[in-house]
Amino acid sequence: MEGDNAENPTLFPATVGEKLRAAREAQKLELSEIASRTRIPLRHLEAIEQSNFASLPSVTYAMGFAKSYARAVGADEVAIARELRVELGDRPERPPPPPSYDFDERSRVPSRGIALAGAIVAVLVLIGVGLWYGTNLFRGGAPAFDSAPPVENVATVDTGNAAEPAPAPVSGGQVTLVALDTVWLRVTDASGNRLFEKEMATGERYDVPQDADRPRVRTGRPDRIQVLLNGSNVPPLGTGVETVEAEVSAAALQARGQSGASPTPPAAAGEAPAGNSVAIP
Repeated sequence: MEGDNAENPTLFPATVGEKLRAAREAQKLELSEIASRTRIPLRHLEAIEQSNFASLPSVTYAMGFAKSYARAVGADEVAIARELRVELGDRPERPPPPPSYDFDERSRVPSRGIALAGAIVAVLVLIGVGLWYGTNLFRGGAPAFDSAPPVENVATVDTGNAAEPAPAPVSGGQVTLVALDTVWLRVTDASGNRLFEKEMATGERYDVPQDADRPRVRTGRPDRIQVLLNGSNVPPLGTGVETVEAEVSAAALQARGQSGASPTPPAAAGEAPAGNSVAIP
């Protein structure tokens, strides 16, 4: 009889693990079923049955697992906890190990929708940069063309009742061009270098550089340009819808103011005058 007890240590269980194992076997339950009911890893349940509490994360885990095991097999969990506390005695509490995370490298890869949206945004940014630096679409500048824009079919401004412009000062000075309405204007020097080209808004002003070499103006609406010399009006470049090219240096404007010269056809050598184009010396 005593030999049978030695061969079967769970016949009279002494430890908490042996008591839980005996209760499980009495109900003919597999340890895997206890793991399924309690959601405790199988290796931890095996450690409890073998009283191998050192392999558990901590004393707190050992107490909780043992009580859950007792509930699963219908044992007295309070008594089990009390006996286990006696078994553990003064065993120091070990901090629980840091949680382990199962990183799935595939989760770091952006979804197909996000990748497509990013590609679309990148293309739109490139298009915007190209339009900004390659065109004047967003900067309000004049179109980059060498010839004057098409002449608008607009009635000429009636200046019959306008007061005669005041004579300009005899001495040289600052030439200023003021837009009386929306008008395209180009200013070049004697060497053909472009000093200014833009579709000016109403009221916009341009001061011709005083050191420019014989600056010349080209526009299709001279009636929309007010010419000032040192702040005083000088005769306009033209009075209707006509392409005009005229010198606007201070000396040329002073000469026009004194002589009352009117626009004359261009006299460039080897070039026939255009239909209604006027050149002013």
